[in-house]
Amino acid sequence: MTNLNEIQSQFSSLNEMQQKAVFHTEGPVLILAGAGSGKTTVLVNRIAYIIKAGLAEPWQILAITFTNKAAGELKERIEAVCGEGSDEVWAATFHSTCARILRRWGDRLGFSSHFTIYDTDDSRRLMKEILKQLDIDEKFLPHKTVLNEISKYKDKMQEPKDIHTAASYDSRLKYIAQAYELYQQRLLTSDAMDFDDLICNTIKLFQQNQDVLEYYQRRFKYIMVDEYQDTNKSQYRLISLLSQARNNLCVVGDDDQSIYRFRGATIENILSFENEFPGAVVIRLEQNYRSTGIILDAANNVIKNNDERKGKTLWTNNPKGERITVHTAASEREEALYIARTILDGKADGRNFSDYAILYRMNAQSNAVEQALSRSGIPHRVIGGHRFYDREEIKDMTSYLQVINNPHDDIRLRRIINKPKRAIGEATMTKVAEIAAGIGESVYSVIRHASDYPTLARAASKLESFAKLIEGLAEAAESGDYSIAELYNLILEHTDYKNYLIAEKDDYEQRIENIDELLSNIIKFMEDYGDDATLGAFLEEISLMTDIDNYDAETDSVVMMTLHSAKGLEFPIVFIPGMEDGVFPSMATIMEAGELNEERRLAYVGITRAKEKLYLIKTKERMLFGSTTHNRESRFITEIPSSLIERTGSENRYMNRQFDGHSPQQRFDPFAKRKSPSPAGAVSDKSYHVGDVVLHKAFGKGMILSTTPMGNDTLLEIAFDSVGTKKVMSNFAKMEIIK
Repeated sequence: MTNLNEIQSQFSSLNEMQQKAVFHTEGPVLILAGAGSGKTTVLVNRIAYIIKAGLAEPWQILAITFTNKAAGELKERIEAVCGEGSDEVWAATFHSTCARILRRWGDRLGFSSHFTIYDTDDSRRLMKEILKQLDIDEKFLPHKTVLNEISKYKDKMQEPKDIHTAASYDSRLKYIAQAYELYQQRLLTSDAMDFDDLICNTIKLFQQNQDVLEYYQRRFKYIMVDEYQDTNKSQYRLISLLSQARNNLCVVGDDDQSIYRFRGATIENILSFENEFPGAVVIRLEQNYRSTGIILDAANNVIKNNDERKGKTLWTNNPKGERITVHTAASEREEALYIARTILDGKADGRNFSDYAILYRMNAQSNAVEQALSRSGIPHRVIGGHRFYDREEIKDMTSYLQVINNPHDDIRLRRIINKPKRAIGEATMTKVAEIAAGIGESVYSVIRHASDYPTLARAASKLESFAKLIEGLAEAAESGDYSIAELYNLILEHTDYKNYLIAEKDDYEQRIENIDELLSNIIKFMEDYGDDATLGAFLEEISLMTDIDNYDAETDSVVMMTLHSAKGLEFPIVFIPGMEDGVFPSMATIMEAGELNEERRLAYVGITRAKEKLYLIKTKERMLFGSTTHNRESRFITEIPSSLIERTGSENRYMNRQFDGHSPQQRFDPFAKRKSPSPAGAVSDKSYHVGDVVLHKAFGKGMILSTTPMGNDTLLEIAFDSVGTKKVMSNFAKMEIIK
């Protein structure tokens, strides 16, 4: 007979509430796991206890997570604790669990066991065909909108006939219903399902086939769901069906970390758990093993302002720690410079670059920070997104600028010759490249005279038309009559690039924001460099931003990511820039209570990523998406008691500088002629020369190999004894000349 006391003693390393969560195996259980409270440890140990206590065989346990990576890690940890045979635990995502069930039973719904799973791109192509077949104009009803609406209907388990009935006199809704119906017919004919169908069809399978439902209800004696706050309506329905016979359902989550509403997650699932599953036991894991006392106090004070929560208070035995630094910078460039300097100071004091994380509300904020880190020689990598200058649309636009500056740049020319689409295919460009190689000329030289080559006869007019476009833009650049910003707008106008994005890319809104943010970059470059702001100088400047060394994931580097991407991670030191109303919380969420609650949960997630030190940074003015704004301090800062905060920087309403007679609210005119100011706070009074031996605060001793003047700054290439060769900007370098 199993000795439960002896088995339970094996879990003595867990705290009291963790043990309670592990040992309470029967009936519905909600484990409210606060940030850093060891929820994965609890989940793994709970499964281990069930197996060791003989309550179930491994194959009778279903553990559902949200990502394949999380499922893989869960399996590894279960095997490490339980040993042989534990690999039979069903640890999988919602979608893979449903796919496994449907592979076996899908014939009951008219699908074979070899059905195809359509990804987003497959669905997009199919919907475009359907809208064309129904003669529905994409401008009136874009395919992306239709697919989004269909996804919402599937989450509610609504069929096309339900939408037809509800449409009444709403012509737009009728079109969506028609498209939905045809979409599902085409999927069935193609023996295919989309991601939403995997969940919905499993629910249909259970509802229409009692024998199949009972089979899985008998099989899964214990069901556990991780990240329950991120589930949607259909996922709740699936779990409810599977667990209703034995009622041994354990869900783990944190209502205060529900931040994926935009993906369809509904916080109501976790808030109403006790109502939906009578007799449920709620266990709160409130002891935090990650952060200092002050960081947790700040997080608790922010999140308590939400009304959509079950309530808990994080505490820790960790030291109280340093106060939170709230820094006020003049602009987003000063904000970025402050971050870079703080990191360099920390590195000089013995910190690793990998100790630092920069978390931001939106991807466009990464631009200024990437520049400051690159100019300072700080290695960094972007997680959950692309570096600003490595994003597809930014590479396209900078390639246009590069080709205008140097038409014989074959690599960049081939990138853009069919962007937007000009019916110039890869086969044609292969012929062009072969001709160019044969006569020893550039690709551009060949396409300018394409009609001279018989093998290019069919595409000659298109090739020469593109060459004329580049030639015209190059002449505009050489004339000196256009600033870089004006030239950039000429490219957008003559290529119609934004409309190309709208037609071709599902995420075109964000891509267009990035295109506008590049204009902000150009404007700032013109401000900094004045008369020296040439196209060639700008292209050389941004070449510093794409240093391949910064991409080495194995090196000691600063991490940058959005707050949404940071969930589940932790870092010794965290910077959250953009702490202003209108940025974080975003303008779109301020006026709607539910959205603002979600933003506050996102702030809570950001704050609790920090283990030792937290920096919240705001600016007095910020240029974003090509325009300048002045926003008040984020309400999330004001919700933190002043006793937990140390304020630095300038608290004046506007920064101390001249606005050329204009209001500080006025948008900068990129085409106006004005004297360029020096970048505030980034001016060096030292003059460096090749051969100088310098001492850098973070990188140590090195010798200057080259100096390249760039406007009112100088690019220095330095061979450091300890970190190798680095490129830094003189005005950003913290160095003294030692000989």
